[in-house]
This record gives sequence, structure tokens and C-alpha cells, in this order.
Amino acid sequence: MIKIRKSDERGHANHGWLDSYHSFSFASYHDPEHMHFRDLRVINEDRIAPSSGFPTHPHRDMEIVTYIVEGALEHRDSTGGGSVLRPGEIQRMSAGRGIEHSEFNPSSEHPVHLLQIWLETAQAGIEPGYEQKSYTEFEKQSGLTLVASNSADENAVHINQDVNIYSGKLAAGENTDFSLSDGRHGWIQVISGSVTVNGSLARAGDGVAISEESNLNLAAESASQFLLFDLK
Repeated sequence: MIKIRKSDERGHANHGWLDSYHSFSFASYHDPEHMHFRDLRVINEDRIAPSSGFPTHPHRDMEIVTYIVEGALEHRDSTGGGSVLRPGEIQRMSAGRGIEHSEFNPSSEHPVHLLQIWLETAQAGIEPGYEQKSYTEFEKQSGLTLVASNSADENAVHINQDVNIYSGKLAAGENTDFSLSDGRHGWIQVISGSVTVNGSLARAGDGVAISEESNLNLAAESASQFLLFDLK
């Protein structure tokens, strides 16, 4: 079963300094039919204005993944973790039993475009943590690159949940296949371009919920960038 979550059906909030689209219920946006998908709780597509950002604020018991599409984001947190995150890098922050962090656009000229992702953690009250890795060399190639996982893959940030996150990149006319194991589910978030998933067309901003499908064929109608989530 494949269901498209259309871009223009998402929640939307424009605060001036922050323009944000919510695939699932978040803050003042509440949609009982779109609370989460499996352990995927939040996908916010954010655009943060120059010299703006989120002041220090707390989280707990969430795995928070940040993926930069364009621009740069400066991160600081109470574990001592922090750096500037750019396209081709992935960041994971385990909120655990409690963490405080801030996120800021360090550019005085250019906005930053990003996806912020929250996943329910497998265990409450874990030690807070921070990790950031670059996958720039892998991303130059078409296809799927594992960027976050519960596995011990040294090229991916470690997620405290049974999930694999792939960065996908396809040129127009290219396609790739992906297999979901029995009982697994998928979500695809299209960042740019347009891609068909077993024949169902998804465009930039669309999400694709996938259940009871073992074999996926992803075909790009135009040059496309997306994230693929393999979830229990």
C-alpha cells in the first residue's frame, strides 16, 4: 500500500524568521490523521532567515536528526556538542533524559533550508548524545546512501531506534530498487524534483507512506533528491 502525503496538505507556519511545513502534527498544528508514521514523529521542512534561529530550548526522549538542503546551521547543546552543519553532512542528537540546544543560521545574507526529523527513541531516559558525520563523497554518486542507522555502519550516525535513513539522489530518467524486509515499512520524503514509487508520483515536499510492499522501484521523472526511511 502506497499513500501520498501531498506537500500542500501539510501544516504550515510562517513566523517571518522561520517558514516551516509540518508533515505530522507539531506545535499548534494538529491533525489526528497525521500524528506520526510508525516511529517517525516529526518531519519539518524549515527555512530559517539570515542571522536568525532557535534560542536554547529543551528536549527529552527523542532522536533528532537534522539534514541540510542548502545553507548552513550552527548547533550548540548542553552535552558540549556543536559545530556548523552543511549539505553533505548529517547530525543526530539523542535528547535522552534531557538536553538543551540552540540552532542558528550563521549567515548574514543567505537563508538555510533544512529538514528536522524526530524519531521516538527505543528506550526512555538514555544518556544524551550528539554525533555528526559527512557523507559528501558518497552523495556524489546516484542512488541511495545510508546516513543514519541503528546498525554499526561506520559511515552513518547511530540512531537509538530500529530505523535506517537513506539519502537518495537520482538524475532524470534514472531509477533504483529497494527491498523492505517482512513487516517493515517505508517513508519517502521528496526534497526536490519528482520521483515515482512503484508508479505513484511524488513531487517536492510530498511524503510517501509505504506498507505491505516488499520491493520498491524509485524512478526519477526529473533530477530528484529525497530521504528514504526503513522503519519497523
